[in-house]
Amino acid sequence: MKKYLSLVLFAHTIFAMPFAFIGFFLALSTTDYTFSWIKLGLMILCMVCARNAAMAFNRYLDRDFDARNPRTAVRDIPAGRIAAKSALFFTLSNCVLFIFTTYFINTLCFFLSPVALAVVLGYSYTKRFTSLCHLILGVGLGLAPLGAYLSITGEFAILPIFFSLAVICWVSGFDIIYSLQDDEFDKSVNLYSIPAVLGRKKALMVSSALHVLCVIFITIPLFAADLGGFYIAGIAFFIGLLIYQHRLVKPDDLSKVGLAFGTTNGIASVIFAAFFLLDIYFRK
Repeated sequence: MKKYLSLVLFAHTIFAMPFAFIGFFLALSTTDYTFSWIKLGLMILCMVCARNAAMAFNRYLDRDFDARNPRTAVRDIPAGRIAAKSALFFTLSNCVLFIFTTYFINTLCFFLSPVALAVVLGYSYTKRFTSLCHLILGVGLGLAPLGAYLSITGEFAILPIFFSLAVICWVSGFDIIYSLQDDEFDKSVNLYSIPAVLGRKKALMVSSALHVLCVIFITIPLFAADLGGFYIAGIAFFIGLLIYQHRLVKPDDLSKVGLAFGTTNGIASVIFAAFFLLDIYFRK
């Protein structure tokens, strides 16, 4: 089990899961639906399965590139800790469990489950033909708040889409920062990324622009929903941590990319979601 948790970097579930909670409780606070522990459990299981499938498939598909890249050669498949076939079986198992779980949520989620899997699995191919791969990853994680909202209502609405757009921009921005580490390797093997195509300085500018858009999208709900002081505080903390991560990374100094990518963004998502939940709890 430890090997598979390592394979999918389970700790990184912290990026999208808090936004799934936002989508879930946003639906409860803006509609007449009531809380259900069963629905919450099913939503969490869907999130875990979809992410497990996406990460395991990414590791399976990129295993040859990972073996050639000194930074990634220590990953589980190239290092021989997990067989490629085992990773693929793990991917398929999580896909089946994801679809099976959506069946017990509602009809819309069930019929959209193959679409969601196509997005999160399809991302792994995009680096082979487009530098917009970061945005596709963002779309995959951006399904979290919208999907969680749909798990309650079974109907689309505008408000959760703003949170999804925020996640798309946020994830795309920090994935660009993460990919700075491999810009030279990507160019040498004809893989696409914004740092490989534009260079580190311009890539960081694109990342900053995406994070500005993210802030705009998380601010819009203030004017479209009954949100107040706690939510504003959450926005302030989120902005502060976005600024902090951009101050950590320089075109000629990537020594703190890990801190900027993992720790800072994980804290940002948890704090933002916590303040959102506090806001809707105290404004009932």
